[in-house]
Amino acid sequence: MNNSSNTRKNTRMIAGCGVLIAVAVILQYIEFAVPVMPSFIKLDFSDLPEIIGAFAYGPLAGIAISIIKNVIHMLASQSGFVGELSNALLGCVFSLVAGVVYKKFKTRKGAIAGGVLGALAMALFSYPCNLYLIYPLYINVLGFPLEAIIGMYKVLNPNVETLSQALIWFNIPFTLVKGLIDVVFCLIIYKRISPVLHNAGK
Repeated sequence: MNNSSNTRKNTRMIAGCGVLIAVAVILQYIEFAVPVMPSFIKLDFSDLPEIIGAFAYGPLAGIAISIIKNVIHMLASQSGFVGELSNALLGCVFSLVAGVVYKKFKTRKGAIAGGVLGALAMALFSYPCNLYLIYPLYINVLGFPLEAIIGMYKVLNPNVETLSQALIWFNIPFTLVKGLIDVVFCLIIYKRISPVLHNAGK
């Protein structure tokens, strides 16, 4: 009986994650520039299915959705896979923290706390991730001049002199706000779609 129950549970989780991955892939293609960021940084809401998956099935599910979504998106990558790597790493941190907190406190307050802490962790992680991995890949592997990158930030804020300053003044706040928007949408729709997700594949 336990094996049968676990099999049904796993089937529902796989089916639900499959739906969330499909939605995440679609959302990742719906991206647009925002006036407060350089044009090469786009806003999308493909992290939303990840946090929903982390709440519904646990943090590992959210991480899996983030990774698989970006692997699929690599087929049409316009950033030499660097953008997908960044998106996957940030999404994994977001899902992990939000999912762990909600798993321990399965209440609306737990969801809010998990989502906010996940967004904050993602924003803070974006600094070392961009400074030591993502931007060096753009510069050293893809050949984007550092001066040109900083120049795009200087158009928005002439006081920007270093990449570190650019990340602190622009990328960290942008990533935090992006994550919080995902959290708000998640809180609005999660209760309505949770029964569907838990009965997927039934």
